[in-house]
Amino acid sequence: MCAICEATRASETGSGSGGGLLHKSAARGAGASGTRAQPMPRSTGRAGERILIRNGHVLSMDPGVGDHVRADVLVSGKSIEAIGPDLDAGGAEVIDAEGMIVMPGFIDTHHHQFETALRSFLADAILINDGKPHSLFNYYEHILQTFSVVYRPQDVHINELFGSLSQLDAGVTTVMDVSQIHHSPEHSDAVIAALKEAGRRSVFGYFEGWGDKTRYPGDAARLRKQYFSSDDQLLSMVMGGEIYLPGHEESWRIGRELSLPIALHVVGTFGMASTFDDLAQAGKFGADNIFIHMTGMSDMAWEKVADSGAHVSLAVPIEMTMRHGMPPLQKCLDRGIQPSLSSDVECTMTADFFTQMRATLTLQRAFLNEAALAGEESDQHLLTSRDVIRLATLEGAKGLKLEQKTGSLTPGKEADIILLDARAINVAPLNHVPGAVVTLMERSNVDTVMVAGKIRKWRGELVDVDIDRLRGELEASRDYLFEKAGIKQDLFRA
Repeated sequence: MCAICEATRASETGSGSGGGLLHKSAARGAGASGTRAQPMPRSTGRAGERILIRNGHVLSMDPGVGDHVRADVLVSGKSIEAIGPDLDAGGAEVIDAEGMIVMPGFIDTHHHQFETALRSFLADAILINDGKPHSLFNYYEHILQTFSVVYRPQDVHINELFGSLSQLDAGVTTVMDVSQIHHSPEHSDAVIAALKEAGRRSVFGYFEGWGDKTRYPGDAARLRKQYFSSDDQLLSMVMGGEIYLPGHEESWRIGRELSLPIALHVVGTFGMASTFDDLAQAGKFGADNIFIHMTGMSDMAWEKVADSGAHVSLAVPIEMTMRHGMPPLQKCLDRGIQPSLSSDVECTMTADFFTQMRATLTLQRAFLNEAALAGEESDQHLLTSRDVIRLATLEGAKGLKLEQKTGSLTPGKEADIILLDARAINVAPLNHVPGAVVTLMERSNVDTVMVAGKIRKWRGELVDVDIDRLRGELEASRDYLFEKAGIKQDLFRA
């Protein structure tokens, strides 16, 4: 018998030199599912059903609630009922959260989920072909102008669904999906069907489409009435109003007529700075605007953004790697703007939020640390782990006009909750909760995910999801897209 087989057999029988201990340690490293045999509560997220999350390290992100070294979170139906130590919740099913960090789910304010089948295709590429090295493959020409135009409704559906479930697995409970794929009403319907099927809190971003069947922006009224007439649901809607497109004034008019927030990319390298300046000087900005990236904008425009109460969404890793320009994180902070974080495009970078938080923290601190080492005087403060968690949760909820529902663990809000394993091999021993979340953790630490009180991931596994089947559908979509786009699949392209 080979040495590996002998070690495995010894671990299973508990004999041998430390074999049983090695086997158990490996299970712990694989995630909390290897250490907790508790069955999943039978019914969650329904009126009258009560769940008690017991004995966790509670990071509420609500100053009024505070943090608790050891406390309980009581969920009733889809809402948080109470938070505190030793809660009396007779009749509630109990989730053992000992050794877990209990906190609000992450909120992604800008994610192009329709590109899921194109993951990593542009890992080394940039935003546009600017005639400089490494711009032959680029986002605008190859994703928006080549791949996106061949999407069928069924491609839209599987890309949106798989991308949504992947982020749920990583603890991202809310997204604004920027779906620049509205080539027909059927494409739009497919996006919404997938967002609903995923069971996640989603903001449907109605952006542009291409071809003679597109009904953007005029189909917004139908979509608003058909799918978003109620505020008591997981789905809501945002109007896309890209200023690099002709006729953007009509998109803004429709969005405001329908009482929808208006979101748009603002990137100086895309030639938008002068148009943005014109809008700023004309007083067109409002608290209903969501400005994505904000790279390369004038100081005058920044002041108008701050004065208007508009929101800014930053995709720090993407902005750094794809030549958008330096992420304007400090420009936001200096003007009292609290930005949210976003993943942007998985064709270039992962959509997990541990990556977004770490990049944001290290970028801002690098600039301020370098200035301090150079002897510069400044009253700017280094961001902390807690600061970037706030950007990744509560500030995202505010930006999407969802702060009454999510973004913090607050009694009365809906229960968008994640349990992060702080006993895992990459975290233990736990010494600082916010620091562990931001500087040590990754998606394998996401043990349990709850959206509006309903468990969507349990002990390391998504619930009621056939990943093998969905992966096959996504791979088939990928093959179709590459063939129709006329781009050769090459796993080791230089």
